[in-house]
Amino acid sequence: MDPIPSVRLLSILDNDFYKFTMQYAVVKLFPHAKARYQFINRGKHEFPEGFDQALRQAVDAMAELQLSKEEKSFLKTNCPYLDPAYLDFLQGYRYDPSEVTIIQSTTNLEIHIEGYWYRTILWEVPLLSLVSELFYKLNGLKRVEDEEVCAITKEKIDKYNQLGVTVADFGTRRRHSYQVQRLVIETLRKNEGKSFIGTSNVHMAMLYKTKPIGTHAHEWFMFHAARYGFKMANSLGLEHWVDVYRGDLGIALSDTYTTEVFFEQFDKKFAKLFDGVRHDSGDPIEFADKTIQHYQKLGINPLYKTIIFSDALNYEKVVAIAEHCKNKIGVSFGIGTNLTNDVGLKPMNIVIKLTEAMPQNKTWTPVVKLSDERGKYTGQPEMIDLSKQILNIK
Repeated sequence: MDPIPSVRLLSILDNDFYKFTMQYAVVKLFPHAKARYQFINRGKHEFPEGFDQALRQAVDAMAELQLSKEEKSFLKTNCPYLDPAYLDFLQGYRYDPSEVTIIQSTTNLEIHIEGYWYRTILWEVPLLSLVSELFYKLNGLKRVEDEEVCAITKEKIDKYNQLGVTVADFGTRRRHSYQVQRLVIETLRKNEGKSFIGTSNVHMAMLYKTKPIGTHAHEWFMFHAARYGFKMANSLGLEHWVDVYRGDLGIALSDTYTTEVFFEQFDKKFAKLFDGVRHDSGDPIEFADKTIQHYQKLGINPLYKTIIFSDALNYEKVVAIAEHCKNKIGVSFGIGTNLTNDVGLKPMNIVIKLTEAMPQNKTWTPVVKLSDERGKYTGQPEMIDLSKQILNIK
């Protein structure tokens, strides 16, 4: 039998920044909460025989990862809002592979994660990146050469520089591979002009001396719904974020329960406290207009606020959005798969989502996400219906 091809993470910081910022908040506010996550194969990809073993091997190896002194120093210097107690906690943190269950039946793959939320919150992004990299490797799918990866990336950043917009790499979870992401960020740094402003990947930010970028994800608000109810999820999610970060990391994610519902609760207090909002689903032009109108209605000049667009972006979409928003509101762009998996192969369409939460050591509560795109709803159908009824979503 051929040996299982190995893929290994090299750093505990090879993860999206918002996982660490949320983990810090969870440690402070919800240390007893538990969480369950599940892999969702949106692209209906078929996994080759032995994939589960290769992934298991990579997951087990993650138990050896630990925060180095150099990495701790990087966080201390670049993220002063993360207090020393948390950095000490992270230095002592070790992945526990027993929290991850991997099952393969024929070509179908199941991944389940369960444990304390402050621990399991770090699994999602590295697991997805491992699934993606192993998928190409085990299927023997060949990408373009390194020189072409760099050339493709250079052409993109040159265009963004000419366009005069700021862009960040958001592509860790569905990257082709660790090697490709490094090539991409190295090229972005060499040719950054005024456009490239950082990456969501903390390890890459440290390697290439750029800014780690991110705030929070949908799971933050999904958990708040399990803990406090659907009607209070957005407002208390934002309130607790402000309690922890006191004005830092001020971009609010708007579409966990649709943007319409979010703006009902994004009142003048939050609109002034937060630097802006992030768009992650639905029509970006419609979202921009709604956001501008919302700020204007509250007597706030939208030009002092920013929208971070991050939904399946490419150059053509960025051009259309930038032109529409010019002289109306600040914009920036988080570009994912189009940067880290543009290598001549079809990118995977995979996610891992929070499915249940146990806020106070009582019972498991199913959670849902209702984005601005109906096809992206996640959760049990009866809970989706209940949330729509409570939030008056048609």
